[in-house]
Amino acid sequence: MDAVLLARFQFAMTIGFHFLFPPLSIGLAWILVIVEALGWKKKNEFYVSIGKFFGKILALIFAVGVATGIVMEFQFGTNWAEYSKFVGDIFGAPLAAEGVFAFFLESTFLGLYIFGRERVSKGVHFFSILMVAVGATISAFWILVANSWQQTPAGFVIRNGRAELTNFWEAVFNPSTLVRFFHTFNAALISGAFLMAGVSALLILKNKEVETAKKSMKVAVIFGLIVSLLEVFPFGHEHGRQVAQTQPEKFAALQGLYTTQTGAPIALFAFPTNHPPDLKAKIEIPGVLSWLAFGDFNAKVKGINEFPKDEIPPLFLTFVSYHNMVILGMYFIFIMALTLFLIRKDKLWEKKKVLKLLAWSIPLPLIACQLGWIAAEVGRQPWIVYKLMKTRDAVSVTVGTGELLFSIILFGLIYILLLSVFLFLLKRKINHGPDPIKGKEVLA
Repeated sequence: MDAVLLARFQFAMTIGFHFLFPPLSIGLAWILVIVEALGWKKKNEFYVSIGKFFGKILALIFAVGVATGIVMEFQFGTNWAEYSKFVGDIFGAPLAAEGVFAFFLESTFLGLYIFGRERVSKGVHFFSILMVAVGATISAFWILVANSWQQTPAGFVIRNGRAELTNFWEAVFNPSTLVRFFHTFNAALISGAFLMAGVSALLILKNKEVETAKKSMKVAVIFGLIVSLLEVFPFGHEHGRQVAQTQPEKFAALQGLYTTQTGAPIALFAFPTNHPPDLKAKIEIPGVLSWLAFGDFNAKVKGINEFPKDEIPPLFLTFVSYHNMVILGMYFIFIMALTLFLIRKDKLWEKKKVLKLLAWSIPLPLIACQLGWIAAEVGRQPWIVYKLMKTRDAVSVTVGTGELLFSIILFGLIYILLLSVFLFLLKRKINHGPDPIKGKEVLA
């Protein structure tokens, strides 16, 4: 077996599993900021009940996210030692910043939010969930700084065979940092919205605290529609333009553009083949890709044929993951718009098929996040640091295939157990439902 392939598979497995949880914790935390603000300002016990219920779910998600995140940073020293030697001076800084400035902020205030209700003032309690959301967002920012530097490195020099930091701010705000951060952060907000909407749908279907569930559904759907629209424009559009300008071979692979063209078409649907590179059964709109990339319907867009064969990313996986992510993005807008329309007409609560669809849609934003990550990382290949270091040159020379295979099996079993426990506990919390509101008339 190939050690490089096994090392890549192990990292993909560990980061892919971990990446199920940060989007949920970030998105849910920000929605809880809104919920707690409404409960505080309106003195509405329904929103307080929503905060208590989804706060427990947030704590569960955070705990599993922390447990799965620890593994990844150790892999840089074990499986990717050559990479760590090459970029350790740069890559270590954002990871350290994430731990110092974000993790402790998030974890400290999460404890205050969960256990401080009715023990601290309402203002302090609201501030605690705000800091949880801010901490989670800062954490995501620093992780994306590190990853974006791999995509578009800046603020460094190569000295004695190593990349050395020369300008911290150029490295942090490299050409892809901000557009990738806003695109990924907004995807997390979508994930949180679908989690709250789907769980609310389950509560309504189970006839558990229906009035509370209706309130949480309305908040989640309005929020979800807004962020789903923002994901397409401006965040998705701007990210696409950035990739076209800074990583043209990745852009060509994502879009299935195999020959350089002026007035390049966008492929709405196609089946890509690698040998030779081609799109079968394609449905295209002429000129739109040129406009999306450069703001001109007649602009020239480089195709795969412009680049050396050994620098072309895997075409099938890059194209398919990107286009399926886009399809899911369109679905998010559709289902949220439909749900909001039915809420406005006061017809959603009897539409069991729509409620079931919302419940089944809970994991779809997470799948979209995974597809986006695959498109970004596979599309960067063969580079681990774009134009500086190839992935095959980054692995540890002392870690053999036996150790890698053993760790893959071990991690796989642990993750299956962790996921099973997480789903069991999540199901139990949903089955319990929000605490009933007793003893008083509650104003809407």
